[in-house]
Amino acid sequence: MEYRDFCNGTKTSLLGFGCMRFPTIDGKIDEVTAEKMIDTAIAAGVNYIDTAYPYHNGDSEPFVGKVLKKYPRDSFYLATKLPMWKLEKTEDVRAIFEEQLKRLDVEYVDFYLLHALSKDRFETAKNLHVIEECLKLKEEGKIKNLGFSFHDTYEVFDEIIHYYPWDFCQIQFNYMDTDIQAGMDGYLLAKEMNIPMVIMEPIKGGNLSNIPADIDAHFKNYDPEASTSSWALRFVGSKDNVKCILSGMSTPEQVEDNLKTFKDFKPLSAKEEAIVATVKKELKERTNNGCTGCQYCMPCPVGVQIPQTFAYWNELARYNNYNRVHNAYMNLEKLADVCVKCGKCEAACPQHLDIRNDLVKAHEALK
Repeated sequence: MEYRDFCNGTKTSLLGFGCMRFPTIDGKIDEVTAEKMIDTAIAAGVNYIDTAYPYHNGDSEPFVGKVLKKYPRDSFYLATKLPMWKLEKTEDVRAIFEEQLKRLDVEYVDFYLLHALSKDRFETAKNLHVIEECLKLKEEGKIKNLGFSFHDTYEVFDEIIHYYPWDFCQIQFNYMDTDIQAGMDGYLLAKEMNIPMVIMEPIKGGNLSNIPADIDAHFKNYDPEASTSSWALRFVGSKDNVKCILSGMSTPEQVEDNLKTFKDFKPLSAKEEAIVATVKKELKERTNNGCTGCQYCMPCPVGVQIPQTFAYWNELARYNNYNRVHNAYMNLEKLADVCVKCGKCEAACPQHLDIRNDLVKAHEALK
């Protein structure tokens, strides 16, 4: 197993076990299979286990705590997160944290994160003195390292990372997402500030394990034995300020494949970097239309969420992930079939897209 120097003398396994996507039976964690998966990962050297208050409708923390009781407490690093959306007053920080300790059945948390910070949630953190409360818990030895996970723009990331000398931070990062959210600029900023990084969504929620066959051929022709997922993981692991890569593994086969990647980890060579760049370029070109999400077409008079509809349609073209985009599309407040073809959107579109006809095509593909 590849290990990286993290902070305070800590060495974390480069592969971390993300506990958001355990296998399920009837909507509940398949505890027998999930426990075997964790055991397999730990036996192979994984020592970073990441969960959070809301995962699996609140069942992840208690389950993870129960599984980890069989292991010496100093043999693994446990990460969980403060649900920022539940905070109404400063006192809630300690109350929720103490609840998490009980759910996990531990006396301390190695890595504690302010969960999914955005501009609004960061304002909540400042107004409720969340960091100060977490520092009190840190002084008591209940939190070893304090960080944050992040979903917003680079500008917001820049503000947050400069606000406090964080022990670490966690961002979404993969070869397709270098220019969204914190992205590559966020990675470089954290590296410049010597703030260690944990990476989530390295395979983009599984999308980068299931790309169109003609594009995947670039990978297969170079190394027929390597899984498509391994390329995405190695891209992230090739960045030296990445100290742990979280993989939300859902099957024993995914665990075995990921362990194979990190057992004898090899950063991408220059030639392999070029192959990844080619794959990225071709995936980005694999779109149904050229919507950039600029929002000039909005608001739609009848409530169609035009950019989001096209985002799902284009994602389907890139990743063949019908189940995910279908479910997401069907949860939109208004579907594209309510379009009245008024043409207001097309008059405003800087890309001059055939929006009305494309909405018909998108709905047929996604419904």
